[in-house]
Amino acid sequence: MHIRNFLKIAALAFGMLAAVLPGAASAQDAYPSKNIRFVVPYPPGGPTDLMARLLQTELQTRLGVSVIIDNKGGAGGNVGSADVAKQAPADGYTLLLAASGPMAVNSTLYKTMTFNPLTDLAPVIQISSFPLVLEVHPKVGVSTVKDFVALAKSKKMELSFASAGNGTPQHLAGEIFNTQMDINIAHIPYRGAGPALTDLVGGQVNVMFDILGSSLPYITAGKLVPLAVTSAKRSPQLPNVPTMAEAGVPGYEFTGWHGIAVRAGTPPAIVDKLNATLNAIFKDPEFAKKWEGIGTPVVGGTAAHFGDLIKRETVRLGKVVRDAGVTLD
Repeated sequence: MHIRNFLKIAALAFGMLAAVLPGAASAQDAYPSKNIRFVVPYPPGGPTDLMARLLQTELQTRLGVSVIIDNKGGAGGNVGSADVAKQAPADGYTLLLAASGPMAVNSTLYKTMTFNPLTDLAPVIQISSFPLVLEVHPKVGVSTVKDFVALAKSKKMELSFASAGNGTPQHLAGEIFNTQMDINIAHIPYRGAGPALTDLVGGQVNVMFDILGSSLPYITAGKLVPLAVTSAKRSPQLPNVPTMAEAGVPGYEFTGWHGIAVRAGTPPAIVDKLNATLNAIFKDPEFAKKWEGIGTPVVGGTAAHFGDLIKRETVRLGKVVRDAGVTLD
């Protein structure tokens, strides 16, 4: 066969393959070529929303397209997570701020789920690992966990703890505390950490386990009283505040986490590009300082690492939910 004819046939074959797999290579190479929607499964104002907004600016700069935050709260993060898992195209143009609640807790907590985090979503990267702080409104009148537990058992004050919603780290931390201390502080679920924190500062509720970064300004201003942190070690931001174990709750350790996910089936090349971009963001010292300022160390790592975390935490946190006897319709 003449070499010229061979090249023509090869070119024709390549064109036919491209027609069968439209944009398979070029779409990934060109990604992103349009705006990206960034779904936050909680209302504005909470720590999850703050993380997304810090990343928004960096992603826009590095990817060269607009990144639009879409807050879709409800059902403990299930509404926004299901939107990405079931409605968004698997093309990398819809990102999910994946929280531990909808990713690893809700499958045990809720009797029915419209999506499966392990099969309907593809992990991109872990972005946080954070302790919570047990804090009370000053009107509660206690400054230690021991005194707070004594008050709860005395029933001299009607106590209630706020959370960002059913199944969130704030909720589970409170339920574990109730179980271990043999007390019964009423749970008040909100549609996000922002509204819950607002009511705590306003005195409408008494207690909250919250992400340290979002509560720290109120603690510093004296509007909230920190009793303990839920990590194994004290927080550098509150060095004088004991851990739960130090405060008299032996064996108590609880951390939450976040990551980025996309719909399952998104091309691996796009997942890899997003992972590389986010890792580069976290390696920037200036950004890392901002990130640590919201109460979590820089994490990063591979998509596989985040996927393994989700699987492990689904088992671990599922046991926590069952042991606490918490279920929802």
